[in-house]
Amino acid sequence: MRPMRLILWAIATLFLGWQVVTGPALAINVDQSYRTIKLNEAGDTTIISNKQLENGKRVFNNTCSQCHMAGRTKTNPNVTLRLEDLEGAFPPRDNVAALVDYINEPMTYDGEIDISDLHPSTKRADIWSEMRNYTPDDLKDAAGYILVQPSLQGYMWGGGKTVN
Repeated sequence: MRPMRLILWAIATLFLGWQVVTGPALAINVDQSYRTIKLNEAGDTTIISNKQLENGKRVFNNTCSQCHMAGRTKTNPNVTLRLEDLEGAFPPRDNVAALVDYINEPMTYDGEIDISDLHPSTKRADIWSEMRNYTPDDLKDAAGYILVQPSLQGYMWGGGKTVN
């Protein structure tokens, strides 16, 4: 029994040691040219930091990816998170301010019907409990993450449209 304990201790030490050594290497480090995104409908741009991008990834993966894995939309595969689809919405959702507005008060693609009972939002955090702990900065970071992905992943983000 003693050799088994020694083996387990050695495995745990190697695993934890590897975590400490590789931790910083796993941080997001994306070139500034990819992190320059549209801020608002007027066309102003902003450069999000790698730290904001990393936080946006965390928020997206924890909440949004349940229905938007890799930029696809589970409930409607014909409307993805690709820039073309975000630009085609009314109002366009191809900038940080518009995406944050959408996360606060989601509307149908044509902008006519409130869908806050169907889509996670801060407006209905009473039924979408995961939205309760997100700050306005978290929402901006998630929007930034979504807008950076088409540049980083190209066609893979959203996986293209499907035909019914």
